[in-house]
Amino acid sequence: MPTKSITDVVKEKYGQAALRVIGGQGNSCCGGAPSGIANTGLDCCDPITSNLYGAEAGEVPEMALAASLGCGNPTALAELLPGETVLDLGSGGGIDVLLSARRVGPTGKAYGLDMTGEMLSLARANQAKAGVTNVEFLEGHIEHIPLPDSSVDVIISNCVINLSADKDRVLREAFRVLKPGGRFAVSDVVTHGDIPAELRSHILLWVGCLAGALEETEYRAKLAAAGFTAIDVEPTRVYHVDDARAFLTDKGLDVDAIAPLVDGKFFSAFIRARKP
Repeated sequence: MPTKSITDVVKEKYGQAALRVIGGQGNSCCGGAPSGIANTGLDCCDPITSNLYGAEAGEVPEMALAASLGCGNPTALAELLPGETVLDLGSGGGIDVLLSARRVGPTGKAYGLDMTGEMLSLARANQAKAGVTNVEFLEGHIEHIPLPDSSVDVIISNCVINLSADKDRVLREAFRVLKPGGRFAVSDVVTHGDIPAELRSHILLWVGCLAGALEETEYRAKLAAAGFTAIDVEPTRVYHVDDARAFLTDKGLDVDAIAPLVDGKFFSAFIRARKP
């Protein structure tokens, strides 16, 4: 049987997550797959996705919150302005798109881009339930954004770019669709410093659901190579080995032995940059 691509695995995982929510099985992140659907083994852990939205959770339908698989709250940090056009890369169940739409107001617009049909169906249902009209959900890949050049004021994303197999292409596409002066304002999982390859793979399976997060200096370099300036990486939640103790023990790792090598080197960050 051929090995699945990263894109196929991510699409399957997020499709399962949407079906869990649609089926009334609670939070899409933790727990196994829905009945009759194969488990990918890429379940997330609660310390990553919990308590990200606070009082804002009341602004969106419950299913939008339940479908959130993010690692931050980019809409709260992006300083969105009335009348702006916002694009969410990997919009999932639509929570960040719906929150963005409220911030940019009726004269603005919020796009959500996702490759997973189940998530798009859930997002559109959440949009209808919320009664938000200045929103459009698009089907497609974040490596090939289906919008014209210089059409967006702000790009947000919530722990999705780390899942792409071609991050350089994602950042080039983000740069392309941003207007001059446009802002890149995403939450993502980032690493800091040297980490043994095997341990990095195990930890990132826990932190990001797939081993793909960039090291901080590499993320900065890729943004600069795409043309961005005013690059800033601000840690918002640092992950410690004890948070993942049960997960790592199940993988056969001696948690106490590896702690000094990885503790505090994986974190969620708010990443800002600007198109000149």
